Amino acid sequence: QVPLVESGGGLVQAGGSLRLSCAASRRTFSTAAMGWFRQAPGKEREFVAQIGWSVGSTYYSASVKGRFTISRDNAKNTVDLQMNSLKPEDTAVYYCAARTIGAAEYDNWGQGTQVTVSS
Repeated sequence: QVPLVESGGGLVQAGGSLRLSCAASRRTFSTAAMGWFRQAPGKEREFVAQIGWSVGSTYYSASVKGRFTISRDNAKNTVDLQMNSLKPEDTAVYYCAARTIGAAEYDNWGQGTQVTVSS
């Protein structure tokens, strides 16, 4: 599997913005979709957004729809998550993930990047 490396996390005030980026070390032709997930302290990991790698179709969780935007750059092998109007409840470790063609679930995960939103 191609290693995924997230960047762009940090501390921001409520109402602010952050942009997360996920980079794959090399191109893979077996990726069906890329996604972002998050895990807050004491909570289970939850889905945030995903994008189809070839077509680019997007899907968002209800909690972030309208505030977050996922995008990809196939040439650079990157997936970004633009997060606007951040809320304290968005505080979590954010993970980038990839789903292989034919796989039922995401099967390649990054190490995560911390996002903290202060009130």
